[in-house]
Amino acid sequence: MHAAAPDGARPAPAPATVPVPDVFDPRRYAKGIPHEAYRLLRDRHPVAWQEEPEFDGWPAGPGFWAVTRHADVVRVLRDHTAYSSWLGATQIRDPDPADLPFLRRTMLNQDPPGHGRLRRLVSRAFTPARVDAFAARVRERARTLLAGARYRAEDGAADVVATVTDEYALLNLTDLLGIPAADRALLLEWTVRVIGYQDPEDAPEPLRGPDGRPLNPRSPALLGEMFAYARELAAYKRRHPGDDVMTSLATAGLEPAELEMFFFLLTVAGNDTVRSAAPGALLALAGAPGAYRRLAAGEVPVERAVEELLRVHPPVLSFRRTAAADTELAGQPIRAGDKVVVFHASANHDERVFAEPGRLDLARTPNPHVSFGDGPHVCLGAHFARLQLRVLQEEWRTAMPAPELAGPPRRLVSNFINGITRLPLRVSGPGR
Repeated sequence: MHAAAPDGARPAPAPATVPVPDVFDPRRYAKGIPHEAYRLLRDRHPVAWQEEPEFDGWPAGPGFWAVTRHADVVRVLRDHTAYSSWLGATQIRDPDPADLPFLRRTMLNQDPPGHGRLRRLVSRAFTPARVDAFAARVRERARTLLAGARYRAEDGAADVVATVTDEYALLNLTDLLGIPAADRALLLEWTVRVIGYQDPEDAPEPLRGPDGRPLNPRSPALLGEMFAYARELAAYKRRHPGDDVMTSLATAGLEPAELEMFFFLLTVAGNDTVRSAAPGALLALAGAPGAYRRLAAGEVPVERAVEELLRVHPPVLSFRRTAAADTELAGQPIRAGDKVVVFHASANHDERVFAEPGRLDLARTPNPHVSFGDGPHVCLGAHFARLQLRVLQEEWRTAMPAPELAGPPRRLVSNFINGITRLPLRVSGPGR
């Protein structure tokens, strides 16, 4: 229980007999997912208070509750009445209060029933049938990019992020959205600015406000260019409709602000899911050559292998909710207004759910990972992501050697996205 605190200030959590490890600092994720810290939290502090200090010019925050067990993560993600996406949006850092109404326009930062209305609208555009119709194009792109990586290899090695996976994710998404080829580089630029803002190497120099502090990359001031483009593209699609997602959104009767936020969400989340998961899967396989041999030999269904690769390398590390009322989670009292942050990678390694979670078992079943979330906000593009990841694995095992590191990988400095920014692999030699 909390100790008493004067003047209505937040009381400090009770002293812990086992120190609570920090899982907030974005820099520690550049060294890899902190599985030992997660395990300690699951075992001893499943709902643990985390400090939120200043980082690289970003101001300190009030702190939050870290939720690390699978059952508790699922409970938070499913219970939108107790744990709201709307109250404080879904990033750990608090947005500027002036930006919050703007951020609430996207369905990611809404609760039912408003969330459901927007989700139904975009679901009509993002149908499995439309996604599946792109399978042949996705496969041809995988073959072309893999062949190009081999052709441009130096000493038999290539950075597959730069030569394969970044373009693979980006071009597949722009095909589905119906974005002209000449404009596709814009999407990558916007994604890097929004996703990589914690990483001094991956992100451009942040724009700063009058006080010298960085502007939030999701603020209206920094998204104006993207929104203007979305309006122009929607107008073009109304005049020149096609069989693509943007045509469907442009003719769905959305308010202009809703269409802009859908474009933002699909552009950034739709791109970065595969942009993170694809190299993460190859890195995992490079560390488990025996598992890869089984996959290459056809002993494991690729669809099942993809689920296990998603389990060990979820694209998203964390998502935030805000307690709508005083409540309790895993015995820990939580006050209304507290930030509650679920950690997907920890839930995916919970020994209470997954036998030998540290082992890459490509045949694992059942595999109830939460890499695409759960509850009303489960990832809308999961079907498209799975298609791309499956095809890439199928084409890799046909054309490429077993994944083998040719140098150290580099991970994104982020406590939000589980990104790989460099992945040098051997790409010469026979397939399989």
